[in-house]
Amino acid sequence: MPHADTLTVVHHDDTRTRFQNVRYRLHRDGIRIWTADGEHLVTDVLMTEAYRQRAQD
Repeated sequence: MPHADTLTVVHHDDTRTRFQNVRYRLHRDGIRIWTADGEHLVTDVLMTEAYRQRAQD
């Protein structure tokens, strides 16, 4: 399951929902997101943008 420091969900009406420090799973009906606040299911998804910063070696 992928991890993202910042996950932005772009909805069909071009609004955006941003999540911090999450795990997520894309599926046919949308995206399931796990945060410290609990689990979220977003079904109105046009696009996602996930960023993860890694420590430099």
